[in-house]
Amino acid sequence: MTTIDPDARPGHMARGDGEGRVKWPLYGVGAGVLGGVATLLADVRAGTVERTPVETSVLDEVSRSVAHLGLVAGFLTVSLLLVLAATWRRQVEPRVPSSTAAYVVSGALTASAAGLTYGYGWKGALAIYLPDGLDERSFDQDGLFVYFMLNDFGGYIGWLGVVVAAGAVAWMALRERTISRWIGWFSLLPVLAVVLFAGITGLPGFQGVVGPVWMLVTFLGLAWGRSAIVR
Repeated sequence: MTTIDPDARPGHMARGDGEGRVKWPLYGVGAGVLGGVATLLADVRAGTVERTPVETSVLDEVSRSVAHLGLVAGFLTVSLLLVLAATWRRQVEPRVPSSTAAYVVSGALTASAAGLTYGYGWKGALAIYLPDGLDERSFDQDGLFVYFMLNDFGGYIGWLGVVVAAGAVAWMALRERTISRWIGWFSLLPVLAVVLFAGITGLPGFQGVVGPVWMLVTFLGLAWGRSAIVR
């Protein structure tokens, strides 16, 4: 079982207010909220009429402002994931030096940040090439359609690293007992959901649905709970 070093300097420096609340998990809360906006609310397919097969006429229904929102909220999400990964390395890893899972969390968050940079970047590219965009005459309908298809799962696939982080947090909670057990059980849900959807149907992006929710709930739980890594 992984042990906590109660005298580790990062743990003491992480104290937030007078009640001993830590504030660094709020980076994860922010990433969850903004990630939900960038991925789900700013999905460029939202508001388009479902058609089979999808062809270039769908571009007439795509909102440039929605794509722009996805870029801005998405890049803020990426920034928060990177800050969270760095803060986790500073505040958590020194307290549980024998925990491999703890090191997986920071690496997985960084991996998601890298992947999502591309996914959200494609939203921005669509925003500037659509009518009324900065470079609206750069591509014809076929070229724009390529960017639309990149956005089909572009903002979803990159959340896989976050789901890997969820699995590592579940291990820390249920095996090492350094995180509240309820967070561990909750963290198993996105892992199981992604494994089942990918394994049974081949769906590559369900992590973009469950990842932001996991971030929001888990890091609120760390900020306001009594997990050993933040006490």
